[in-house]
Amino acid sequence: MRKDLRNTVWIGALLAGVVLAIFAAWNYAGSTSSGRMSAEVLAQGRQVYVDQCASCHGAGLEGQPDWKSPLPSGRLPAPPHDANGHTWHHPDDVLLRIVKEGTAAIVGGGYESDMAGFGDVLSDAEIRAVLAYIKSTWPERERSYQESVSQAN
Repeated sequence: MRKDLRNTVWIGALLAGVVLAIFAAWNYAGSTSSGRMSAEVLAQGRQVYVDQCASCHGAGLEGQPDWKSPLPSGRLPAPPHDANGHTWHHPDDVLLRIVKEGTAAIVGGGYESDMAGFGDVLSDAEIRAVLAYIKSTWPERERSYQESVSQAN
């Protein structure tokens, strides 16, 4: 009986170790089910944002002034990516496509935008990282809403 107990404890410890290893690998890879990202992915996303996005969307994700009013060209200024903007209203797949292909390609119908696609500049992993960084700055209400929209899509 003592040997059976040792085997049970050994198997239990082994299973717990496997579950812990899987959980650690899942977190290390980046995303968890609650949308949290690893520190490495967020740091990469922040750097991509600084290098590629901040010149139009602002260092603090604040967007351009009067972003809802058309410019003389008829195009809209760059919107904010903080909670004051509308980025959090869109599901992940739409956000990925906007960054990759540009707004006009997604909206269609002759829509014109200064937001060009970055598919030739950024990898999908870099685009996901910058989106993770942007999402990490939102309050819980906006993050939860955006996550639910993404899951429903």
